[in-house]
Amino acid sequence: MLGYLTYFSIVLALFVIGDWLGIWTKAKLSSIFVVLISFLLLFLFKVIPADIIDQAGLTAASKWATPMLVFHMGTMINLRQLMDEWRTVVTSVIGMVAAIVGILLVIPLIGREAALVSIPVINGALVATNIMTDAAKERGLEFAAMLPAVVFAIQKFVGTPIVSRCGLLEARNLLTDYRAKKAQGITLSAAPESTAAEKKVKFCEKYDRFYTANTCIFITVVGGLISAWLGDITPINYSIIALVLSVFLCELGLIPPKVLDKGKTSGFITMVVFAAIIPALANISMGDVATLAFYVVVIFAATIIASLVIVCVLPSWKLMGSRSLAFGIAMCQMLGFPSTFLISNEVALALSETEEEKEYVLAKIMPRFVVAGLASVTTLSIIVAGIFASIL
Repeated sequence: MLGYLTYFSIVLALFVIGDWLGIWTKAKLSSIFVVLISFLLLFLFKVIPADIIDQAGLTAASKWATPMLVFHMGTMINLRQLMDEWRTVVTSVIGMVAAIVGILLVIPLIGREAALVSIPVINGALVATNIMTDAAKERGLEFAAMLPAVVFAIQKFVGTPIVSRCGLLEARNLLTDYRAKKAQGITLSAAPESTAAEKKVKFCEKYDRFYTANTCIFITVVGGLISAWLGDITPINYSIIALVLSVFLCELGLIPPKVLDKGKTSGFITMVVFAAIIPALANISMGDVATLAFYVVVIFAATIIASLVIVCVLPSWKLMGSRSLAFGIAMCQMLGFPSTFLISNEVALALSETEEEKEYVLAKIMPRFVVAGLASVTTLSIIVAGIFASIL
């Protein structure tokens, strides 16, 4: 018991440092990057054992935590919001396709396995990283198993300045139009029209008192169990099944939205799943660092160039009516929530001179960026990961 608690406390201490630095720098320094780089350096200099995650008891825990987290993510999806912002969703999909095309084109430089494990991570985040790391390990692809964690650690540094710049360009255009119209006596509003439709009370809302923390945890465990079982007897990856199943049950009103949040365990489960990708870093040697750096540069360069061509040069941007907005939406696949939410706020605060201007910019930009991150990171990247894990 003493050993488990000792190593678990070390692991958590590094996570805490990452969180504190992220808060202190107002997310300019990614907590994810801090955690992964800290582990990598400690592994390289033999400060902590290579099997620290296993000795902390987290290796086995991640086996049941990952299906639970995927199932939970399905309950975060608002289908009505996705349908209302269908142009944003389609543009986000185009951006994901652009990343896939770009990375596939550099296979001669980085190899098939490296390309396949990187694509879902660029398209998404933690769950996709975990799925591809596990898939590479199962196939004995040691070097390919290292790459997802490294790409995952760096992608926010690449995506954040791009999405922020796109948001600033779009906000300037919006405010120029807003101020010109206001000078003419016309006040623009981005507030959606209210609907008088009566909201039907869902089953989970009617019997909310029965959805205790234990009930919500049990729901996600059973959902993960069913998904894993169906994944074993069908050619479909369990992650796709878990996502579809939870979206379906949530839409029917049988389970509450954000089920693990209601069960007060989403933070812990996320930490366990995150910890599962760390052992891949223990296999990185000093000699691998330069190679990994080259691969990462090629992967991100290919993603950005392909996205610029497909979204901005080709007429794909016309779907959103703005090149800057369309490219920003395409790059949201590297961020997800809450980064997209924070960037929208920063942009609105930086350029707006009045509260009305700020609300106008937020209403125009925030839903697009948030939905783009939701569609790619929370939903589509898991499907992409399930497909690419099967063909790796």
